[in-house]
Amino acid sequence: METKVPATDTVTMDLGTLSPSRLVVAASPHVRSRESVSNIMWQVFFALVPAALFGIVNFGVCALVTIVLSVASAVACEAIIGIIAGQKQTAANGSAALTGLLLAMCLPPNIPWYMPVLGSIVAIGVAKQMTGGIGSNVFNPAHIGRAFLMASYPVAMTAFSVSRFAKGFSSSGSPFNAADAVTAATPLSILKQQGHDALVAHFGGSGNLYKAMVLGNHGGSIGETSALLLFLGGIYLCVRGYVKWQTPLVMIATIGLGTWLFGGSGFLHGDPLFHVMAGGCLIGAFFMATDPVTVPMSVRGQAIFAFGAGLITVLIRLAGGYPEGVCYAILLMNTVTPLIDKYVYPKKFGSQ
Repeated sequence: METKVPATDTVTMDLGTLSPSRLVVAASPHVRSRESVSNIMWQVFFALVPAALFGIVNFGVCALVTIVLSVASAVACEAIIGIIAGQKQTAANGSAALTGLLLAMCLPPNIPWYMPVLGSIVAIGVAKQMTGGIGSNVFNPAHIGRAFLMASYPVAMTAFSVSRFAKGFSSSGSPFNAADAVTAATPLSILKQQGHDALVAHFGGSGNLYKAMVLGNHGGSIGETSALLLFLGGIYLCVRGYVKWQTPLVMIATIGLGTWLFGGSGFLHGDPLFHVMAGGCLIGAFFMATDPVTVPMSVRGQAIFAFGAGLITVLIRLAGGYPEGVCYAILLMNTVTPLIDKYVYPKKFGSQ
């Protein structure tokens, strides 16, 4: 059956019979998603909540105070700056709350109250708002806040509480009693200062060491102890599509392989599993190196970023004077993000 086509180049239509819903003229983007910045930020926030709650139970009320002060200060700082600048309020979209929680997760639980407040002000006021606000910051705000506190209060930032599961609850039976907050070295600092034999002896055997690293019953920052909960939170973000799985995989693999190859002759000093579970590796790989603002835009670029961050972490841990290096590794890689985007991000169609 043949279809008749009018012998004319013009098709006329009575616009009076055209439904207004079919005639839509709008600016791009023409394809939209139900996801929003606020929803993404809160999803990442809640993915961190289990590890944060464990940190509160693990270290007591001092950890809860640090988390509340850090989050509240970050949100208040963003709101105040928005009022002063006469900008649309973004304090409730979850970005500031997430920055405050990430900062608190990387802090010792027993630091003085004013330190998380100062760290949040620097993170939001300096690293984020002074560079243009959300979407314009060059460095990860939470890590800038932590680096500031580390440079300003090195003693307090390296005094970590003993896990309450490791030493048992107080006589009252409550994990929230702050009277017995005793400081102790982290597994990475024991390894750095005393060697792997002392580390194994400290935990009463290699089996107990791995168990403590998985569950989190050891000293350290509030949210960096439970490798299991951090891993589950990161997997949740990958499954939901909020995080590209290539980035954490490359960073974790680089740290594991690098410490295995160059960690020395000692069994645990070069043990990749220990180094992956220790310190800020997992929270950095899943929650910091995947920040959509401060990392490259393309998947290949993010893989290069993650590889560089992992390599610098290995260098600092094994050859540097500081037992941990995730924070500084990610901040250093933030500086080369524009360079990676320039050479790795695919060119626009038709461009030279």
